Amino acid sequence: MIEQPDEILTIEEVAAYLKAGRRTVYRLAANGQIPAFKLGGVWRFRRAELERWIAARIGTHEERPKPDEEKP
Repeated sequence: MIEQPDEILTIEEVAAYLKAGRRTVYRLAANGQIPAFKLGGVWRFRRAELERWIAARIGTHEERPKPDEEKP
């Protein structure tokens, strides 16, 4: 299957992509912590938005000092 940036994903597909549980993805979507929208009462995700969200999370994580690098 060819991945397209405008592809719409289901909770199951996002869970597999993130290697997370479906309940975790549902909770993140319901709390507005992950970019998602409802279509007919069912959560859907745009691949491009999800990839931007992941990149932003990685960027935020990398900027934090590691525990052994913190100054006393």
